[in-house]
Amino acid sequence: MTPDADAMSKISAGAPRSAEPEDIAATRNATYSRLFRKFVWLTLLCSVVPLLLVGWGINLHYTRFARQRMLNYFETQVDYHRKIIEMFLNEHSSKLQLIARTHTREQLARIENLQEAFNALNREMQAVTDLGLIDARGNHLAYVGPYDLMSRNYAREPWFQKVMEKGLFISDMFMGFRKEPHFIIAVTQMKNGEKWILRTTINTEAFRALVENVRIGRTGQVYLLNEEGVFQTSPRSSGAIMEKSTFPMGPFHEGIRIQALEGLKDEQGREKPRQIACQAWLQDPRWLLVVKQDYAEAFDDVNYANRWTLVFLHVSALSILVVSVLITRHMITIIRRRDAQADQLNEQVLQAGKLASIGELSAGVAHEINNPLAIILTERQLLLDAARHLPLDGQEFREQLDDSLNQIDVQIQRCKRITQNLLRFSRRTESVIEKVDLNAFIREVVELMDREARSSGIQFYTELDPKLPPLLSDPSQLQQVFLNLITNAIDAHDGKPYGSIRITTTADAAQQMAVVKVADAGSGIPSQNLSRIFDPFFTTKAVGKGTGLGLSICYSIVKRLGGSLTVRSEVGKGTEFTIQLPYTPPKELQDSLSTKRSPKPAV
Repeated sequence: MTPDADAMSKISAGAPRSAEPEDIAATRNATYSRLFRKFVWLTLLCSVVPLLLVGWGINLHYTRFARQRMLNYFETQVDYHRKIIEMFLNEHSSKLQLIARTHTREQLARIENLQEAFNALNREMQAVTDLGLIDARGNHLAYVGPYDLMSRNYAREPWFQKVMEKGLFISDMFMGFRKEPHFIIAVTQMKNGEKWILRTTINTEAFRALVENVRIGRTGQVYLLNEEGVFQTSPRSSGAIMEKSTFPMGPFHEGIRIQALEGLKDEQGREKPRQIACQAWLQDPRWLLVVKQDYAEAFDDVNYANRWTLVFLHVSALSILVVSVLITRHMITIIRRRDAQADQLNEQVLQAGKLASIGELSAGVAHEINNPLAIILTERQLLLDAARHLPLDGQEFREQLDDSLNQIDVQIQRCKRITQNLLRFSRRTESVIEKVDLNAFIREVVELMDREARSSGIQFYTELDPKLPPLLSDPSQLQQVFLNLITNAIDAHDGKPYGSIRITTTADAAQQMAVVKVADAGSGIPSQNLSRIFDPFFTTKAVGKGTGLGLSICYSIVKRLGGSLTVRSEVGKGTEFTIQLPYTPPKELQDSLSTKRSPKPAV
């Protein structure tokens, strides 16, 4: 808020502006920039952010669903192949047990009977390599197969000890006497207190085909491990049958387990890509079935869909953002153009109002003053005529001259009264102390200034305390104080397209004071000027637009009425004046003025 003396000087000095001041233009540009940013952020919050959140949520849900579906597929593969392997082993174990139970040792010791049993085992598939009958001391009693094993004794072989102990035994892969990987199925039978063993060797190639021929993608592989982590079948890569595996097996567990493999290295010490492995244990023999695939390949379809979904999502968000920026920029351009038009119109309205006020005042003044001046001129002419035609010492001349001079005096007094009336029109000069309903008084002042405020895009807000008692004060001088403060508050919004003035009243019963606050949302007062605003003739307005007396007069009036006037301000946010007025004026003021007890509020 900048100081100003009175409204009349403001009217007379209000010439049309040819160009907007630089500070006002900068303020408006800052306002438009803030408005632009607010619109863009609002678009982000109302459209782009929900779109991204919903899109990311759907994508996350789909990813979880697709990954779980892939994991279920792995579990299905493991479970399916485990059942096939167990069915194969159980079938051949059952057939071997059936032969041992339905034949005696003596019958199987004959080659033709053993050959017939061998043919029965291979009737459905060529899965059995040989078949041998072995006594309790580990010697062959009979043998059918491609190898010369009749002279071999198995008493010291691990599998021999296991089958004698368990009765049914399926071994791990081992080399044995034939020097190639194979495993056996052996069963025992008891007759006359003596055990004998029926032993068969499973065709390694046929068995491995059950596992190794399974294909899962480009990097997928299926293999078997024994409890020591030794390959029972050949993996697709990284190792061979009967080699030690680097796969982290862990302890025996029921069911199917899935784990991610990271940080594993190949034979050259290079780190392997991340893999996903699904595993399940066979019951007998205790082998671990592993289905493994590179993580990237396993979820390639999921990742592909995710990538394109995210690309589409972000392109859509970016498109919305770009469109919103363009639309907002267009709207700001329209608002800027409308503001410029409104400023021009307001300037025209204000100027027209000022000219109309000046014209009315000038017409009245001219009408009232022209008549006495005409008489003065007439009487002057009479004096001149009399001086030419009448003797200077004539009685008649002197009487006529006296009458003319008296008339001139009368008209001069009339001019003085007109001048005094004009002064009273602009400002009441008579000071009286009377009852003032401050709330009603402020409402009348606001109503008086409302039109000027609206023309500047300013809205009044009042918060008046209904408990505020009437004051004993000078309404004429209070009017001058509030008119000056409100006028300055309106001027403080110069350069802004809109603003507000808030007036509040409160009762301070403890100090017997009425507190009035006049706050604007204008440009504010720099801190270096706050200490000087009540100084006479100090103003920050342009030359010719203010006298610098307004706030000084207000301060003097309030102090004279026994109150106080303070100010606080912040540049860019506005200024607030606080007036404290006593319920009863100082005694010395009451003694110097006549007191009127009027119940009606005066303005």
